[in-house]
Amino acid sequence: MATNRLRQALSRWADSQDQHQRDLRASHGTGGVVPIAEAPTRQRVVVCGVLRTVTLRPRGGVPALEADLDDGTGVVTVVWLGRRRIIGIEPGRSVTVTGCIGTQGGSALMFNPRYELRP
Repeated sequence: MATNRLRQALSRWADSQDQHQRDLRASHGTGGVVPIAEAPTRQRVVVCGVLRTVTLRPRGGVPALEADLDDGTGVVTVVWLGRRRIIGIEPGRSVTVTGCIGTQGGSALMFNPRYELRP
């Protein structure tokens, strides 16, 4: 009995996560924007999504503001070097960023991108 309820709860949670990813793809897949999963590395791209996390993580003794940007197809970590805080950059905020995506340790990174806050 308890395992059935647990299984149902996990199923509802998984379905809600899938729906959330579909909603992100639909709302951020506008013209001129490249899906993160399809974005080429080492080329200038425009990606749009929602900030999942925002943390202050120093890199080499320099302050660095890091944010995980999710568009429903993938996640890229956006890093602003020399910044402790940027007004408007907060979890749940919709953002469009422009820059070059690189990889480090298998994760996609974008350093010091141009950004535009979306409503």
